Amino acid sequence: MSGPTGAAPESLPGPRSAPAPLPLPPETVPAGPEDGDITDALEETYWSVHDGAAAGATVRQVLARLPRITALIGRLAWRADRASTLTAVVCQLASAAMAAFGLIASVGVLQHLFAQGPTPDRVRAAVPQILLVAGFLAVRALLEAAVSVAQARVTPKIRTALERDFLSLTAHVRLEAVEDADWHDEVHRANDRGLFYARKIVGQVVSLASAALGLIGTAGVLGVLHPALLPLLSLSVLPVGAAAVHSARARFHSFKRWNALQRRVRVFSWLLLDVDAAAELRSDTAQGALLAEHRRLTTRIADEDTRLGVNSALVNLAGRAVGGIGTGITYTALAAMLIAGWLPLAAGAGAVLAIQSGRTSLTQLIEFAHLVYEHALWVDDLLAVQERSRRLLPRTAAVRAPERVQEITVQDVHFTYPGKDTPALNGVSFTLRAGETVAFVGLNGSGKSTCAKLLAGLYEPQRGSVSWDGTDLREMDAQSVHRQVACVLQEPVRFPFSALSNIVAGTGTLTEADPRRVMAAARAAGADGVVASLPAQWKTLLSKRFKGGQQLSGGQWAKIAVARGLYKAAPLLLLDEPTASMDPPSEHAVYEAVLRGRLRADQITVLISHRLASVVDCDRILVFDNGRIAESGSHDELMATGGDYAAMFTMQAGGYRPSTAIDTGTGSATGT
Repeated sequence: MSGPTGAAPESLPGPRSAPAPLPLPPETVPAGPEDGDITDALEETYWSVHDGAAAGATVRQVLARLPRITALIGRLAWRADRASTLTAVVCQLASAAMAAFGLIASVGVLQHLFAQGPTPDRVRAAVPQILLVAGFLAVRALLEAAVSVAQARVTPKIRTALERDFLSLTAHVRLEAVEDADWHDEVHRANDRGLFYARKIVGQVVSLASAALGLIGTAGVLGVLHPALLPLLSLSVLPVGAAAVHSARARFHSFKRWNALQRRVRVFSWLLLDVDAAAELRSDTAQGALLAEHRRLTTRIADEDTRLGVNSALVNLAGRAVGGIGTGITYTALAAMLIAGWLPLAAGAGAVLAIQSGRTSLTQLIEFAHLVYEHALWVDDLLAVQERSRRLLPRTAAVRAPERVQEITVQDVHFTYPGKDTPALNGVSFTLRAGETVAFVGLNGSGKSTCAKLLAGLYEPQRGSVSWDGTDLREMDAQSVHRQVACVLQEPVRFPFSALSNIVAGTGTLTEADPRRVMAAARAAGADGVVASLPAQWKTLLSKRFKGGQQLSGGQWAKIAVARGLYKAAPLLLLDEPTASMDPPSEHAVYEAVLRGRLRADQITVLISHRLASVVDCDRILVFDNGRIAESGSHDELMATGGDYAAMFTMQAGGYRPSTAIDTGTGSATGT
């Protein structure tokens, strides 16, 4: 016995092997990790890849990257605001100089006071030096204020420039890049983290520079007082620096771990608060089970937080103990120098002030170096996405797409999605003509939507060509092509703007409209009734985010989207399941407008639909099957052929007939 196409039985696939029997499930099962580290079961999220990076880096790695990071931030600041950047640099250097001069002047005050004892005459003699110290401190305060003002001016400009460039680039990259999951993660990571830390890192670099200059200034003062004091500075500050490194690393590790723990427990809080899950949770009375698991996890997380806090306290204690030992050794050595007469008493007192200042500067240097190191990874990430976006921008060309298209020719087009073995289109050829309405039909994955995107210039064929009036789309400016195409999709964009803006958005504006053309498009799509029912009609904001904003149903949004496509009045109109969420009268009205009452007589209309009743009146129907065109013709021609289209249409039409009950014993059928 042969199959429907006359194939021999040997060509049919054999029976599938029976799967292994499924054992009974256990009586109890954990809802999540029971033992060990509960963060181990979590996948690394795309937005946390650099969290804790500074904790894993060596001091050498951190210090090696700091000059490049500082130069990068300097270049960004220079491009954003040269005057403010120059002001910040000059004032920062001057502030460091004032700090050094202030230390030296303080030593002078001590010399006046203690050289021969603090007598009233010596005190009076020290007044000019005291005033000089106060002057240095006042000037330093003014310079630091100037640095803060310059920073306040340049930081928002850097963020604004980066965000503007980032959005401008990513909004225009080619469609295949946007549809790549890895690209999606990179872009959102850059948007969420890169832009955030780009704003913070400017102030951190300024603080880092201030700490570094302060440490250099302290070393210079000690060198002036006595060269032997420089080793004492190292002896005092290095233990403090080591403690600061350990403390910073522990803090970064702690933050990363805390972040992972919060992600774990938020799984349950999201479910409990989610509006989409609310009805089912209540009907299943599942709230108690979720709350019990939430309680178990939060108890473990509280224990983890306690452990992290205790460890941090112990690390700080150890660091301060080591720093105290180093300070004790330093002061002992300093006392020995004073006793031996190597150093005057006033210079010794000045050395104590300088060492204390150096310890503070080094602690700040370590802290900000770790912050800058990690946050710079996010900024690098942002800049890398921008650079990649530049390579993914659509082509630009001198040839512009025509405002009127007489003929679109698709010749032997092949297209395979990245990472796929099976081609989405495999040698497709056809021609579309002005004023014609053509339907693309076929099973899911047959190539209909892919072909439509190639017609619109959203994809480029890997073999073959798509030509408008004889000119290959690859020779035209990509954006000029997109302007001549109107797309209406099954899931249209729901712009959170006014009803009028939602209709005119396809023409590149949100604020300007041709009133008569808008009304004609709205009436043809059935959107006029939707707009008329809104409180402020055309001006009503279509988003609940705004006061007085309205939320439309899926069918109402579909009508707005169809109106948007019709209003654009482009030479090519692509309708991809545009009425899937509409009721039957609305769907009929839309197809009447598209197929008969078109707003532009010379428009080429391509309709993609699974509801074959809607394509009956199309001029031509192309039946796609596994990336090829299996059949082509009008509805009557395809029905007469009795091929795939006829079989699909008959099956769908049969669903609207009264069902029959078959008597398996007699073979007779009885209407139900």
